[in-house]
Amino acid sequence: MQERSPEGSGNIGLYNNSTMKVEEKRILLWLLLCAHLFSGLANDALSYDYTASLECLEKPHKPQYGGGIILNPELNHGLKGWSAFGGAEMENRASGGNTFIVAHSRKQMNDSISQKLYLHKDKLYTFSAWIQVSSGNTPVTAVFRTNSGPQYAGAVFAESGCWSMLKGGLTVDSSGPAELYFESEDTSVEIWVDSISLQPFTQEQWTSHQDQSIEKTRKRKVRLQATDAHGNPIAGAKMAIKQNKLNFPFGSAISKYILSNTAYQNWFTSRFTVTVFENELKWYSTEWSRGKEDYSVPDAMLRFAKQHGLAVRGHNILWDNGNNQPSWVPSLSNSELQAAVDKRINSVVRRYSGQFIGWDVVNENLHFSFFESRLGAKATGVAFQKTRQLDGRTTLFMNEYDTIEKSGKGSASPDKYLQKLREIQSFLRGGGNLGIGLEGHFRTPNIPYMRSAIDKLAAAKFPIWITELDVDPSQPMHLDQVLREAHAHPAIHGIVMWAAWKPEGCFRMCLTDGNFRNTPTGDVVDKLLQQWTHAGLVGTTDADGFFETSLFHGDYEVTITHPTVTNPSLIHSFKVASSTDISPESALLVKVSA
Repeated sequence: MQERSPEGSGNIGLYNNSTMKVEEKRILLWLLLCAHLFSGLANDALSYDYTASLECLEKPHKPQYGGGIILNPELNHGLKGWSAFGGAEMENRASGGNTFIVAHSRKQMNDSISQKLYLHKDKLYTFSAWIQVSSGNTPVTAVFRTNSGPQYAGAVFAESGCWSMLKGGLTVDSSGPAELYFESEDTSVEIWVDSISLQPFTQEQWTSHQDQSIEKTRKRKVRLQATDAHGNPIAGAKMAIKQNKLNFPFGSAISKYILSNTAYQNWFTSRFTVTVFENELKWYSTEWSRGKEDYSVPDAMLRFAKQHGLAVRGHNILWDNGNNQPSWVPSLSNSELQAAVDKRINSVVRRYSGQFIGWDVVNENLHFSFFESRLGAKATGVAFQKTRQLDGRTTLFMNEYDTIEKSGKGSASPDKYLQKLREIQSFLRGGGNLGIGLEGHFRTPNIPYMRSAIDKLAAAKFPIWITELDVDPSQPMHLDQVLREAHAHPAIHGIVMWAAWKPEGCFRMCLTDGNFRNTPTGDVVDKLLQQWTHAGLVGTTDADGFFETSLFHGDYEVTITHPTVTNPSLIHSFKVASSTDISPESALLVKVSA
C-alpha cells in the first residue's frame, strides 16, 4: 500500500512513481481521461439532478449521473478503483442482489475506503453516495483530501439495516490530485458505501442550470394579443411592457433609523418587497426592564412597512443564545423563567398575530440551548405549540446558520436541522405551518454544497427562506454567487439580506454608505434586480395580433402604439402569478383591447 502523508500535511503523494503500482497508474490515466472528456461536454449536455432522499431504504438508488468520474461506482467490479484508507480493512459484500464496499476494523475516525481522483479548480462538483453502518446510527462525512487540505463535501446520519443518501458538493482552490474518503467518529461501526457519484460541471453548465430553473419556477410564458374595439387582432402594434412589482420576495433587514431618514426610506422602498426588523422586536428590545414592555418602535416600523407594501418577517420571539437575553432573565429561577417565557410569547404573538408572514420562534436552537437547559428538552416544541395556538395562520420557522454555509457534520447540518424540525412537528400534531429559515452568513461560499443542502432540506416539503444573508463586504462577488444560486433554486420561497443600516455601521455588510450611495455589495443587488425584473420591454405583434414573451411573476402594465389606436396612453394592467398547478409550458393569454 502506498505510504500516506500525515493528516493535514497537504501532500497526498498521488504521483510518487516509486510506490505507485501499475494498476494505480492505469486508474489515474483513466481518471485524467474522464476529466478531459467531461471538460469538453457542451454547456447544455448535462442537466442537474435536484433529487435528494430523506428515507432510509432497503436498497440504494442508482448513482446519480451514472457515477460521474467515480470508477466502479456500484461496486459491480469488485474493489477495482478503491483502496483501504488509514488503518481500515475493506471488502466487497453483496446482499439482496446489491453489491457494496465495506470498511471494517476501524481504529481512527478516518479509517475507511478511498478513491484517488483529479479535481479542477474551474469545476463545480456535486457529490452523492448511499451509506449504511453496521450498528446503531451515527454521522458519516465525505471528505476530499487535497493539496490544500481536507475539503468536506457533506454528511449524513447513517443507520444500520437501511441505506441513507449523502448529498453534497465542493470546489477546490487549485487543480490537482485528490482522494475521497469517509469519516465517522464512532470507530466501532463498519462503514458501508454504495452508489457513489462525483459529477463535475463547468461554470457555464452551472449557470445554465440556474437559467433553466428560473425559466421554470420564476417566470411564465405570456401571449399578449392586441385587439381593436371590435375584437379584431391588430398586427404590427408596438407593446410596451412595464413591471410594477416583482412577486418573488426579496429584501433586507431594516433598523429603526429608517423611520426618520427619508433617504434611507427612498433607497429601500424603491428596491425591496420584504423586510425584517434587525433587533427592534427582540425580547431585550421590547422588555429591557422586567415587566416594562414597550412596542412603540416595532409598531412604528410595522406601520411604515404596511404603508409601503412591504411584507414583514417576525424576528424573533425567543433566542436560545444565553448571551442574548434581556439582562434580567438569566438570574430568574426556573419557575420564574417559565412564567416570563409564557408572558413573552403571549404578549408579542397576540400583538402581531396575522400581521407577519413568518415567525422565528426559537432562534438558533441547534447552536444554543438556553431554554432547554433551564426548562427541559421540550421547551422549543412547547414554544412552537403556544405560538401556533395564538397565530395559527402564520408560518413558524426554525432559523439557523451554517446549514448551507458550512459543509460537514456541524451542529446545524441538514440532517440535524430536519431531525429537530420533526421533533417540533410532533408537538403540533400535524397542524400548523412550519418553515425552514436559513440565515446564510457566508464566509467563502461552497456553491455546490449550498445547492445540495437545499435539495435535501427541500425533500421535507416545507417552505424555505434565506433569512439573514450576508458575506464579507470586501468580496462582493460572493454576494452575487449566493444570490444567484438562492434565487434560482426552485425550493427557495424568499430572500432577506442582513444589511440594516445604522449610523454606527451595519452588522457585517452594508449595501450603502451613510449618504445612501451604493457600496459594491449594493451594486450587486441593483445589477441582479435589473436582471430579475423587466424594464423597457417592447415587442411587436404578429399577423394575428400576438406578442409572446417570458415574464417574471409579478404585476405589469402594457400600452399599445399603432396608427389605428386612438388612445395610446391607455394603460392595461395584468398579473403573472406563480402557481404549482400551472405547467411552465402553459402560456398565459392576455387580451389587450385598444
